[in-house]
Amino acid sequence: MTGRTPTVAVLDDEAPVRRALQRLLRAAGFDVRLFATGADFMAHLDGIDCVILDLHLPGMSGFDVQDALTDRQSQIPVVVLTGNDTPANRTRSLAHGARAFLAKPVDDKVLLDALRPLTSPTHPRLS
Repeated sequence: MTGRTPTVAVLDDEAPVRRALQRLLRAAGFDVRLFATGADFMAHLDGIDCVILDLHLPGMSGFDVQDALTDRQSQIPVVVLTGNDTPANRTRSLAHGARAFLAKPVDDKVLLDALRPLTSPTHPRLS
């Protein structure tokens, strides 16, 4: 399925953050799907090429979502975007497979640069 627009899921409990990321990502050429809870995201994995994941979520935490993706042997790349940037959270996120760990507020260019290799047409998920 080459040439299709990559779909990025934004999983964050704050509606203004989801909307801001949606505007940024759409302007950068991505399809975007928004989720407020880990359970909702986990029920709609089809067609997702990458997820921007907050750690603080109602119900399933971001760590729980990472564990659930691992349990399902999902190959969806994870970019953690959190307001709780601690060495412990960074280490745990990266140890559980996150491809990047970014702190809020994030510079638009830094976030887009973190997504580009994970959503490029040559990435195995899109080829």
